[in-house]
Amino acid sequence: MSEPVNSGSAQRHQSLAENLMREFADRGCVVKYELGEVTIEIPAACLIEVATRLRDEADFRFEVLIDACGVDYSEYGRSEWTTGEASFTGFGRGVESTGAHGPENDRRFAVVYHLLSISLNMRMRMRVYVDSSQPIVESVTQVWASAEWYEREAFDLYGILFGGHQDLRRILTDYGFVGHPFRKDFPLEGHVEMRYDSEKSRVVYEPVSILPRTLVPKVIRTDNRYLDNANQQQDPADA
Repeated sequence: MSEPVNSGSAQRHQSLAENLMREFADRGCVVKYELGEVTIEIPAACLIEVATRLRDEADFRFEVLIDACGVDYSEYGRSEWTTGEASFTGFGRGVESTGAHGPENDRRFAVVYHLLSISLNMRMRMRVYVDSSQPIVESVTQVWASAEWYEREAFDLYGILFGGHQDLRRILTDYGFVGHPFRKDFPLEGHVEMRYDSEKSRVVYEPVSILPRTLVPKVIRTDNRYLDNANQQQDPADA
């Protein structure tokens, strides 16, 4: 019986995960090998040290940073679609907020880096959590120069600061933009709207005139799809 086509790749990734655990466990790193992908979670204080070793040491040789982005985990694991009934107030949303679903203060924001080893033909992921009250981590531009624009995007969209970055300023939003639009608590309608004023012959900014809307549809309360399984089962003798 022939081996699966990806068995060699799986073995190499498993070996990579074991090497990472052996080399960096004492630095407080956590290594995960799931769905054919290797992820290492690194304490912010150790980021530059671990990143440099991942680039330079012979067992890793991840010479290329192919992507870096911010992540907001404040709604992670929650779904307003998973429900069988709705409240009888407001817009009839299926799930009522408990106010206690958010992550811990140091687990809301993270920076995720995707690395490529040309020498070994392998990829892996780094993740670093930052404190939500002061989201700051050291810039990896000193390790991979390609991180410069990626870190500017994470700063612009999530408000994550990168210490030591040479030119940390907004890159996607407009001048004077208020807030960080990829944060989960940023309003879908934004804070301001803009239009061209023909009398002033320039663009003007004004408070948002769109009323807040609930985008989650109402749940149909009287529907046999939400009946108990026992009530849906039919006696075969009656069929």
